[in-house]
Amino acid sequence: MVRIRQPKPGHSELRTMNYELRKATLILLVFGSYLILFTACSSSPGDKKYDPQRVAFSAQVNPLFDSQLYPSLILALNQTGDPELSSQLAPFSVSVTSPANNALLRIVVDSSLFNYVTTFEEILPLKGETYTFRPTLNWKYDRLATLRQTRPLDLPFTCYLNDEQVSTRNIHLNLRTVNECPLSFRHGSQKIDTRWLFAAYVNEDHPYIENILGEILTQGVVSRITGYQNGAKTVREQVFAVWYYALNRGIAYSSISCTSNPSSSTNVQHIRFFDQVYNSRQANCIDACVFFASILRKIGLRPVIFVEPCHAYLGYYSDKKSTSKIELLETTITAWVNFPELEQSLDGEGKLPEESYNKISKYLSEKQRNDYLAGKLTFEGLKIAVARSLFEQATKYDLETYTKNKANFENPDNLSYQQLDIEKLRQIVAPLPSE
Repeated sequence: MVRIRQPKPGHSELRTMNYELRKATLILLVFGSYLILFTACSSSPGDKKYDPQRVAFSAQVNPLFDSQLYPSLILALNQTGDPELSSQLAPFSVSVTSPANNALLRIVVDSSLFNYVTTFEEILPLKGETYTFRPTLNWKYDRLATLRQTRPLDLPFTCYLNDEQVSTRNIHLNLRTVNECPLSFRHGSQKIDTRWLFAAYVNEDHPYIENILGEILTQGVVSRITGYQNGAKTVREQVFAVWYYALNRGIAYSSISCTSNPSSSTNVQHIRFFDQVYNSRQANCIDACVFFASILRKIGLRPVIFVEPCHAYLGYYSDKKSTSKIELLETTITAWVNFPELEQSLDGEGKLPEESYNKISKYLSEKQRNDYLAGKLTFEGLKIAVARSLFEQATKYDLETYTKNKANFENPDNLSYQQLDIEKLRQIVAPLPSE
């Protein structure tokens, strides 16, 4: 038997075999990759059950808002129990046509600086029916409450049907500063008056107020804060004590009602918060009403803000159980004198220079003027006398216009005149949180 011995391959032959082996492996890998890629690309469209065009998913900002979003409105309505109001002023709406009976709709809104990831789910009962919803976002309320500068915001809304991603719609809008208070919205023939939002800026829970009440008691006007416990006269004296405090604080009149809002269909006013009035010592008519109403609410009284087309002034019920007995107060009159400036002008003997004295002497009776000039009335006594004179004027200042427009205030269809009872509005409008 003849055995044939195979010669061992040389180096050149080994190199040829290794090259062919590597070539075959590479071809196999490339072919496999193309096969995987082809399978992925060709199978994706086939896996889609629902045509985005037929589903017709859309997401939009409430047309009333004209692509502007108001943190003041979101924060104030956060605790509302009024479903109609919440529906009218819902920031967003989505609509979708159901591709099947009992389809599961899921809307996912991505997170941003001002909201957390939000998921909204509903069952769509009938195939071919178009459904509209107003999903509520999971807002970062602390960030909204401190927004002092307008900025753009993009929110992607992604639609899933029966766990299949169908389409995404991006909403671009401007997030307004929290100081912007929308007074009314208009879209086509639809108009909504929202001046009741003034009540959101009244903040009886502001932490500054506890210290303020302590300072009020040290003024010597009242020795106790009792609210309605001791009758109308005591109520009025407590309001005067708050008035005297505001004069001692030196709150001046300053109007900054304008904003940079570009919308021509929304009436907006800039409103200072309680701490901003306190720290800046400046206020316009509505700022001052907000400041006073916050303190009156804290001591248990029932303030009312009267809003006319170009002005706002304060009122308060002198009786806890009756709304027929109301007192008025023109809060901007606190700006007629500035007690801190007067105090700084005192000479070494505690007397006012003639120029400073002449600014306030018109608010004194003849006896008070004589007593002061004779040294029988101290500077503190002088301030009290001036404060009471101004307080009396403030209680009568708006009486004529209130009497003239009383029927308008009581007519719910007359939106140009509003009587904002803060206690009643607390059922739908929560105070805006302080910074």
